[in-house]
Amino acid sequence: MARVIIVGILVSAVIAGALLYYQQVYAYYEEVQADAQGVQLTSVVDGLPQPILFDSFEGIDAVSSPLRYRACFTTQLSQAMLTETFVIVDEGEPRVAPSWFDCFDATQIGADLETGEAIAFLGTENIQYGIDRIVAIYPDGRGYAWHQINACGEVVFDGNPTPDDCPPAPEGLN
Repeated sequence: MARVIIVGILVSAVIAGALLYYQQVYAYYEEVQADAQGVQLTSVVDGLPQPILFDSFEGIDAVSSPLRYRACFTTQLSQAMLTETFVIVDEGEPRVAPSWFDCFDATQIGADLETGEAIAFLGTENIQYGIDRIVAIYPDGRGYAWHQINACGEVVFDGNPTPDDCPPAPEGLN
């Protein structure tokens, strides 16, 4: 009888572990198509996101978290033109994508941002409250986008009051 109980517990644990793994890596993700706005970067002139030329877009997102967005694309625009026109972000930290989304290598992108091989730009600030879209562009035109928590989001999501230099948090976050 004890063996049956032990085997039952082990089988339940394996099934629960497999289900949890599936939910973290595969479930909830959906393919994202580039919409009319496409890939956007924030202009240094007016502080508003502006669409840029791009092609070969691949993207994923999930409704379960605003941080699950990842995208890969190419652009014909030069880094020199982009750095003069759009807001550069110093603290771009790409988040790891599921292994099956193989065009996005967060470790390599992060290392290339640190060495200056790639440059991170502000895509859209507060795409959702406290979350910015960051876009990294390489000299050869490869581009990658992801969402990351901004300074206002870090404070508010920790349960602290909204800082004076941040937009008001939506009801329920404060």
